[in-house]
Amino acid sequence: MNMDLKGQLIKEKMPKHVAIIMDGNGRWARKKGHERLYGHKHAVESVRQVVQAAGELGIEYLTLYAFSTENWKRPRTEIDGLMALLAATIKNETDKLHKNNVRLLVIGNIRDLPESVTRHLKRAMDTTAGNTGLKLVLALSYSGRWEITETVKKMCRDAREGKLDPDHIDACVFESYMDSSSIPYPELLIRTSGERRISNFILWQLAYTELYFTPVLWPDYRKEHFYEALIDYQRRERRFGMVNQQPGAVTKQFI
Repeated sequence: MNMDLKGQLIKEKMPKHVAIIMDGNGRWARKKGHERLYGHKHAVESVRQVVQAAGELGIEYLTLYAFSTENWKRPRTEIDGLMALLAATIKNETDKLHKNNVRLLVIGNIRDLPESVTRHLKRAMDTTAGNTGLKLVLALSYSGRWEITETVKKMCRDAREGKLDPDHIDACVFESYMDSSSIPYPELLIRTSGERRISNFILWQLAYTELYFTPVLWPDYRKEHFYEALIDYQRRERRFGMVNQQPGAVTKQFI
């Protein structure tokens, strides 16, 4: 792999927000003759590498799809192992995140998470709350449909109580009710493992996001793979339904 990939990146054209569907842990483990949890454990280093790379490049937000609402349907032994690994990883990485000026945020139905996970999450978020560097967003017990459904429920309650006029609802009002309303839309979504779908991830926010798919399994994912995705992104045109000559159309073509 070309190790000068980082040097090909254009700092002024860096995406503000990158989201990643971290896929392929189970397949990676099976290829090596192990259970799926073995892949999840080795995926932690991939997270470290990408978080470090994003921080070094000045990316403002990095959202990682860590556990979906659908993942609760997996075998109990795998879920228990994942939750134990998640709690231990958050506990072990908090001080490093804080030292590197990374702020930890969470989206999803965290009420469904074990107490051991939520306890370490709260400590990590409190510890890093004042940090001004990369915002690392973990999507836990999350799905796009769940978030949209919860948003509609909140709006219905306010409408029933006379706090919201249904005739005044538009996209901006809808977004203001979303739990992730303070997080900008991702300009780039990366999915590993060769799968080409978005799997119920931040559905509202992905309306104009650039999609990048790589065959690399997540436990093998390193900084250089991240740079490749960013280079590909910087070569694309982003027109948002317009043409290049219109104000607001963003052209990203850099070879």
